[in-house]
Amino acid sequence: APDPLRGQVVKATIVLAKGFSPSDELTKELQNHVKKATAPYKYPRIVVFVDGLPKTISGKIIRKEIAARDNKK
Repeated sequence: APDPLRGQVVKATIVLAKGFSPSDELTKELQNHVKKATAPYKYPRIVVFVDGLPKTISGKIIRKEIAARDNKK
């Protein structure tokens, strides 16, 4: 996602499974997991919870639409 300070930052767009609700605690848990699983600088600085992702007829995620939404903001 565009960032005025860094130019670009990692952003996670997440669809939660049933039984989970968005919270700051869940965001921190996800960020910490990514820091441990990959390099610490690769963690998502922005985490957005959505109800669904745009998909093609065959079920593939349309990443171009997600990026377009990010650039509008």
